[in-house]
Amino acid sequence: MTPDTLHRRAFLGRGPLGLGTVALASLLDGRNRDAAGAEAAAGQSSAQGAVSPSLPVRAKRVIWLTMAGGPSHLETFDYKPKLGELDGQPMPESFTRGQQLAQLQGQKLRCLRPLFPFEKRGENQTEISTLFPHIGSVIDDICLVRSMTTEAINHDPAHMFMNTGSQIAGRPSMGSWITYGLGSEAENLPGFVVLISTGPGRSPQPIAARQWNSGFLPSRYQGVQLRSQGDPVLYLSNPAGVSRDQQGWDIDAINGLNRQRDALQGDPEIATRIAQYELAFRMQASVPGLMDTSDEDAETIAMYGCQPGDGTFASNCLLARRMAERGVRFIQLYHRDWDHHSLLREELPLRAGEVDQACAALIRDLKRRGLFEDTLIVWTGEFGRTPMSQSNKGPVGRDHHNRAMSMWLAGAGIRSGMVHGATDELGYAAVEGVCTVHDLHATMLHQLGIRHERFSVKFQGLDAKLTGVEGARVIEEIIG
Repeated sequence: MTPDTLHRRAFLGRGPLGLGTVALASLLDGRNRDAAGAEAAAGQSSAQGAVSPSLPVRAKRVIWLTMAGGPSHLETFDYKPKLGELDGQPMPESFTRGQQLAQLQGQKLRCLRPLFPFEKRGENQTEISTLFPHIGSVIDDICLVRSMTTEAINHDPAHMFMNTGSQIAGRPSMGSWITYGLGSEAENLPGFVVLISTGPGRSPQPIAARQWNSGFLPSRYQGVQLRSQGDPVLYLSNPAGVSRDQQGWDIDAINGLNRQRDALQGDPEIATRIAQYELAFRMQASVPGLMDTSDEDAETIAMYGCQPGDGTFASNCLLARRMAERGVRFIQLYHRDWDHHSLLREELPLRAGEVDQACAALIRDLKRRGLFEDTLIVWTGEFGRTPMSQSNKGPVGRDHHNRAMSMWLAGAGIRSGMVHGATDELGYAAVEGVCTVHDLHATMLHQLGIRHERFSVKFQGLDAKLTGVEGARVIEEIIG
């Protein structure tokens, strides 16, 4: 049988679609070309990527720390004494006239003072909240950005925008873009891993799996969520009575059938299925070793302040370092319950206490192991909070806000010990060194050695990019 011969089964499977295919050929021709690059990528090994770095590679991997819910910049990293002077007074209309507000639209807007004191830390006397004494101890290792903005004002679209560069679901996440572009050095682990933690007490906003989806890229590049407690991956263990050798024979047989089908159809998702079966088999041996932290010394465990395997953010930070050592390209940690429309005074210290020590420990641990210089760490929420109180009676809180937020970066050539940008005197809007989410993505890609404006995939006839088409720029000021 020649390579051009159409098998009878394939013909019967495709035959009913033949006339429709002819009729729509001109409309779908662009889509077919769009998918060509992704189809080719699906046949690559996990270590390969679709692009070769064209810039100096400062970062080999990314650890993205997501504070899900939107931390208040006014109680964390952006001190506004003027807001304290206006506490309880009407918010000046000059700030809010014509502006989009989430749940305060049409309400009386009153200023709410910073609820916690700030202190100066580090050589440059950077002011940060006293809620973060450990982060304050490593402030000279990080770059604090006080002028980040975003487009979305509600949680789900804001998470989508931060993760994919678009508020519309269905676009590839940043972790998928990066593993598609650069591949992964982790042979026995996914290149893109997600861990989720939640503090005790409240019922936080949900985290949707579409936030780490691969979108229109082959599904092999989507993030894999590892559970922090119990079995890290469901069905990781072999069924009772099935040995590893038997499981390997099953995988070989299944993939043999998949390869035959792939030879007939040339479907990139079949190639993905083959690769994922093989990866899953290797993970059965590698993941237990990753999650077993019994080889960590007591000093390290105490530094993070965790009990290994307890599912906390601190434990996940320790796992993130272990993944970095094993070549995982993109590691994303979610810590939930930062959505404080009320009880801000009561709840924010709890959330800060759950992440503060571990964040500092992660920086110190990466430094002492020689990984800090080529690991990009990003700490951010999905948006900031309003200078106005959401409630003038009872337990106060702040509403969603997209015109100002604080975040920080560290490692991988990011300038340390500096503050970039500023908000106005009430912390309502970024006014100096204004940055967008697309700028943040462009900067991340730059440190990974990728020119963001050239990193695209054809999709529906367009050059789709993580950084969009709005004119993203690399934040050169924060690069050392």
